[in-house]
Amino acid sequence: MLAFIRILFMKKNLKYTLPALALIAALGLSFTWKTPSDDQEKVVMLLLHDALTGVHYQPKPMDDALSQEVMAFFLESMDSEKRFLLGEDVQALRVYNDLLDDALRTSDLTFFNLSQSIWQKRFKESQALYQDILASPLNYSSERVFETDSEKRPFPADAKAMRQYWTDYLTFRVLSRLYDRSLAADSAGQAKFTLGDEGFADEEMKAREKELEIHDEWFSSMTDMERSDWFGLYMNAYTGVFDPHTQYFPPRQQENFEIEMTGQLEGIGASLQQEGEFTKVMSIVTGSACWRQGELEVGDMILKVGQGDAEPEDIVGMSTNKVVTKVRGKKGTEVRLTVRKKDGTEKVIAIIRDIVEIEATFARSARLGEDGKTGYIRLPKFYVDFYDDNNRNCADDVKKEIETLKAQGMERLIFDLRGNGGGSLPAAVDIAGLFFDKGPVVQVKTSGQRVRSYDDRAAGASWDGPLLVMVNEGTASASEIVAAALQDYDKAIIVGTRQTFGKGSVQNMLDLDRAAGPFNGDKPLGALKLTIQKYYRITGGTTQLQGVESDVVLPHPYQGIPFGERELEYPLAVDYVDAAVVKIQGSSKPYLAEAQARVASNPEFNRINEYADWLKVGRDATAIPLNYTAFFERESQMDSEAEAFGDLLKSNETLEVTYAYPEQESTLDSGKVTEYSRWFKNLSTDIYLGEAMRIIHSMPH
Repeated sequence: MLAFIRILFMKKNLKYTLPALALIAALGLSFTWKTPSDDQEKVVMLLLHDALTGVHYQPKPMDDALSQEVMAFFLESMDSEKRFLLGEDVQALRVYNDLLDDALRTSDLTFFNLSQSIWQKRFKESQALYQDILASPLNYSSERVFETDSEKRPFPADAKAMRQYWTDYLTFRVLSRLYDRSLAADSAGQAKFTLGDEGFADEEMKAREKELEIHDEWFSSMTDMERSDWFGLYMNAYTGVFDPHTQYFPPRQQENFEIEMTGQLEGIGASLQQEGEFTKVMSIVTGSACWRQGELEVGDMILKVGQGDAEPEDIVGMSTNKVVTKVRGKKGTEVRLTVRKKDGTEKVIAIIRDIVEIEATFARSARLGEDGKTGYIRLPKFYVDFYDDNNRNCADDVKKEIETLKAQGMERLIFDLRGNGGGSLPAAVDIAGLFFDKGPVVQVKTSGQRVRSYDDRAAGASWDGPLLVMVNEGTASASEIVAAALQDYDKAIIVGTRQTFGKGSVQNMLDLDRAAGPFNGDKPLGALKLTIQKYYRITGGTTQLQGVESDVVLPHPYQGIPFGERELEYPLAVDYVDAAVVKIQGSSKPYLAEAQARVASNPEFNRINEYADWLKVGRDATAIPLNYTAFFERESQMDSEAEAFGDLLKSNETLEVTYAYPEQESTLDSGKVTEYSRWFKNLSTDIYLGEAMRIIHSMPH
């Protein structure tokens, strides 16, 4: 079977190799899901064992050390908040601490079956616990604290400790709800309530009842999890200890891709995922309604959903599928999302639902400044049609935008790759080649094989004038390839966060039904996303973990919060290969030091630094008081401090932004004119773009 799996990966059509986090999701969407049998699970285990040990870029020995890593990963996945398993359960599972490598190799389901038996028992006990605790008023005079960081808490030792955990947790939840109700009453001009006041008992009861309703919804959604979902979690404990981007997709999970994309046809266009009792925004569909609106971000937790002006509905604890039905809706209708941002603040975001505008995923351009001589190109992702060479791809589109701007007298160009998570590797090679003559762009290494250089073979450059590339911590993969190549050839100045995301690996998809061949397991079996290569800079360096370092570093609100590939579990290590070319040493650039000094003295950027420091301090304060007065004082102080940092990323200076060519506005329909107007408005006050303009104007022609 291993030989057959290798054959599947020997197809060298580079179009199908993506260095991005998102790969060919269409695989398996036609699967018809049904309850898996033991035979299915055993075949999947056999296939994963062979793929991980024989095809993965950096296979690990299947030994006791790996078994212990898998155990820790599985326990974290199974009960990350430590609200179900007791210490004795963990000990019972840890009997298999050194046996999980053997279990995968022999397709032994004993450990998995035991974990399921324990889980079912504790799940029912926890369900009874929260219902009993919420049936009576809670104690708000306690001096106890609730530790919100589960890594600082052990698993509850026994049933008594578990009850104490749930009591503290629910007290924290109800206090949070009471605080929100107090703010709502105050903003509505109603009498505020506090502990001991007349009417407090009624407010407290309503908060508990709401919390009971939410937890009933949450536990109900958890009962929707089938054995196959848990089996997928178990298999991904094995894949997860190889690297962060190798992942097993059970069949039902594949079928849910379209549901999870909550605006692919009509909606807002965000991919949502359940994280505990919360619904988390995992990705934004480029070109969608929420992408154009611009305020919803990856990592936001959705707390409430409101339909237009209607009273918003609390969705904490609801299953993702139920949340999706509330977020989706007809084109032109409004949905109002109350979200919790990374800094802990809450924000109401109004989004007009729409059909996902594919056109907005493509490269687009504008002219900046009063003279319009600075060109600006925004590339949201590296796109290419895998199946029809005649269809448009991002390299052709970027080249077209360059030619359009040149025709308007462009003297300098800003190329914006912020938030671009990557995409097609050949497209990245072609785009980098637009800015220099023939030569290597990136080096790719397959385990056990020679390093291969992927070169731009097109003669000449579409643009060889002053070039500035904007990046941030979300600039990843193919975007990093382009930024690194242009930096190494001394063709561009890189401006943005201290470093980009730091993903230097390549994945491909393996259809397990095909890989199973003649084996007799019932199908479908799902699919495996597998890391098969690493890529390197033309100088022999790597973007893995290190990312691309900016030539001018701009402050970022979340710079104090660890982020990027280096913060993921089990990332591939940094290593180097021989250089394909010697790094080009350009002329002295005194304007870079001048720019960094200007940033350091800019009060707007200093305010961002202050916010980042404040956010880091608040992030480390994980013990929350359960005393009513202390809790309210803490929340009020945090809200007051957060309000002082409003509109951080909007500059006081306004930048002139116009269409790429004078007649462009007349060629657009009214909807696109509105869209461009909104885009131009956001660009005009973009604090980072403003500094990019100052830097590029100081660059010699």
